Amino acid sequence: MVYKGINTSSAVAKPIKDDYDDDSYVDYFYDDPGALPGTLDLEPDAPPPEIVLIDYCDTAATRAHLANPQEAAAYLDTASVSWVDVLGLGNKETWRQMAEVFNLHVMAQEDVVNVPQRPKVVDYEEHILIIAWMVMLHPESDTFHKEQVSFILGKHYLLTVQEEPDYDCFSPVRERIRKGQGTIRKHGADYLAYTLLDSIVDGFFPVLEVYGERIEELEDEVVVNPTRRTLEKIYKIRRELLTLRRAIWPQRDAINVLIRDSSDLISPEVRIYLRDCYDHTVQVMDMVETYRELSSGLMDVYLSSVGNKMNEIMKLLTVISSIFIPLTFVAGVYGMNFNTEKSPWNMPELNWYFGYPLCWALMVAIASALVYFFWRRGWFENFSTVKDDSVK
Repeated sequence: MVYKGINTSSAVAKPIKDDYDDDSYVDYFYDDPGALPGTLDLEPDAPPPEIVLIDYCDTAATRAHLANPQEAAAYLDTASVSWVDVLGLGNKETWRQMAEVFNLHVMAQEDVVNVPQRPKVVDYEEHILIIAWMVMLHPESDTFHKEQVSFILGKHYLLTVQEEPDYDCFSPVRERIRKGQGTIRKHGADYLAYTLLDSIVDGFFPVLEVYGERIEELEDEVVVNPTRRTLEKIYKIRRELLTLRRAIWPQRDAINVLIRDSSDLISPEVRIYLRDCYDHTVQVMDMVETYRELSSGLMDVYLSSVGNKMNEIMKLLTVISSIFIPLTFVAGVYGMNFNTEKSPWNMPELNWYFGYPLCWALMVAIASALVYFFWRRGWFENFSTVKDDSVK
């Protein structure tokens, strides 16, 4: 068995950007008004993509790098399964050759090249176009990266086009083909397409696991010590969950189309496997919707916590003011300086020998009595401390 240069890199994505500044959660790709159908939006000086061929049957598997798409033509009509993996979108010349070799419709080329497209399935009789979104974690940040992966399924071949050439979640599938593990080498190209789709859907679970942990941490932070930074974290996680929702929701519909489609390119046995893949997408959707509801609830909890914190501050200021109001009254009364020589009723206390200490004793007694009264009423209990003890 010949199988050279297999990629055994981890399924965790490498960081592409330092900050998560992708705005594609708002828009899909759209053509300019009046553009010709099948117009490819590619850079004119873009380098050609890397093309990797994995050809296998029940007894052998071969991996090779192709210099151009024409080299794949000899493998398309053989009894073995040919997986042509295109890493990167490339340039227009590459896709002109791709169209000739794989007999691609111009609209199929447009959907593959003009990214991002909504996940979908289109049957072109000789081949089936499948558009999917793959999400992967960044190992050095708390967010994820997403990219479009396009499938062209033929009778004995599968053409995959990856938007980003540096990484993917297909390494376990490559290893299974190389080592002959499982039954993947005993099935056709439709089973290979199912396996890759299943890998893409399963790739959502590690991402959602991280978001579940982040939401739990935010719940504690929102209750104990909500800050402006907490509000920014809540907004960011809601935005990213919306991106995940927009990725998995149409993907479920696309897989459902593959299950119910009557194309001969997908066998009844593979449709059974696709049902399991469909169940995984439903599970991912449930998790995404649950986390979105939790993140929306975090906003309400944040506003409630901030309001309670403000109430604590106002309560403290009110208590302090209540203690000093009678003291201010006493000081104000004895600060009027009436002349006692004119009348014995003009503040005779000013002539007392112990008038000053008695005034201080009176004010201390009033303040102490108010502090004791407020303490008995429980007004000195701190709201944040009570919540923190309840969390523990």
